[in-house]
Amino acid sequence: MRLYLLISLGFILSCSSVKKTDAQIGNQLLKDVEVLSSDAYEGRKTGTKGAEMARTYIESRFKEIGIKTLPSLANYEIPFTFKDSKGVTIQGKNLIAYVEGKTENAIVISAHYDHIGIINNEIYNGADDNASGVAALLKIAAYYAKNKPDHTLIFAAFDAEEMGLRGSQAFVENSPISIDRIKLNINMDMVSHNDKGELYACGTFKYPQLKPYVFSENTKIKIRLGHDDPKLGSNDWTNQSDHSAFNKKDIPFIYFGVEDHKDYHKATDEFKNINTPFFINASDAILEITKRLDNKLYLKAIIKEKKTID
Repeated sequence: MRLYLLISLGFILSCSSVKKTDAQIGNQLLKDVEVLSSDAYEGRKTGTKGAEMARTYIESRFKEIGIKTLPSLANYEIPFTFKDSKGVTIQGKNLIAYVEGKTENAIVISAHYDHIGIINNEIYNGADDNASGVAALLKIAAYYAKNKPDHTLIFAAFDAEEMGLRGSQAFVENSPISIDRIKLNINMDMVSHNDKGELYACGTFKYPQLKPYVFSENTKIKIRLGHDDPKLGSNDWTNQSDHSAFNKKDIPFIYFGVEDHKDYHKATDEFKNINTPFFINASDAILEITKRLDNKLYLKAIIKEKKTID
């Protein structure tokens, strides 16, 4: 009886430990969004002090998680320059980290960290757009820091998305690894604000071989396919975030995002207005799908088309 009680107590403590770990992960996810979308970061506009603060925070999280800089880079930062609509030269900085896989074939997991700054003395904090995507990226990175992937995973926090997808374009044009190694881009942009429990996975129209992987066993969220048919016009999201740069190189992509909401590109896109249960479920689903896409054995078992991502 005593032994039984000890075993039972151990089981209860073990279960409590798992639940605590899950809670800690959820708390960190929300903390990352809250910090990056706080007023102190002044909307994270490219080339500003707020953007620099965001980089410092993301780099500190990369180090805390334990993911490395690429061997070809001195640190996490890759600077690039471009001219804005007025012809002014602006410097942006992408942040790149990686986890070495069992093969050199790579998957780029991306989210832009910039937003639109201060307009008419109002701070546009960009909690959903796109502190949420960065937080989800950090969660995926934390998982793979402890679980070796099949593919080498490149974690890219892109700058200057709001100024015309500049960071992702700079990345693909001067990739720190051979572009031929990149087999897939998983991009996240606005994944925390939807009251219907719907998260869209865009990209399977052009790359139907990805369809078998894009579903979630989490019944609290609905993964929707769509927003990727050219006939949809402005509702075609194929070229509306950083995955566009990869698509133009014929690199398959899955873009996770929500439909526009009342706070999109407004000063009200604040941490208090995201849907936290949805966000936690969405980030869990994205990680689940990422694991499925990374698993080479699963890919070989399912994909029969000539154009594969293995």
